[in-house]
Amino acid sequence: MAGGWARDGAVNEQIEASIEDELKRMRAQKRAQGESRTHCAECEEPIPDARRAALPGVKLCIDCQQERDGRHVARGGINRRGSKDSQLK
Repeated sequence: MAGGWARDGAVNEQIEASIEDELKRMRAQKRAQGESRTHCAECEEPIPDARRAALPGVKLCIDCQQERDGRHVARGGINRRGSKDSQLK
C-alpha cells in the first residue's frame, strides 16, 4: 500500500534501489587494481609477502590501512523520495 501519490510498491522499490547502489559501491571499493606494491604507498614500510598474496593489488601496509579504515568519510546520499523528512537530515 502506497501513501500519497506514489503507486503501490514504490517505497519498496526505492529501498531496494538504495541497497543495490550501496552494494555496488562496496563491491567497487573491494576490487583489486593493478599489481601489489612491495612497499606501502604512504609510509614506505615493506608490505609482507603474506599480505600481498592474500590481497592482490594491495597498496598499503596493515597499519596505514587500519588508520585509513578508521577515518570517517562523509558522502552524500541520494534523496530518492524527496519528502520533507528526508531533506531535514
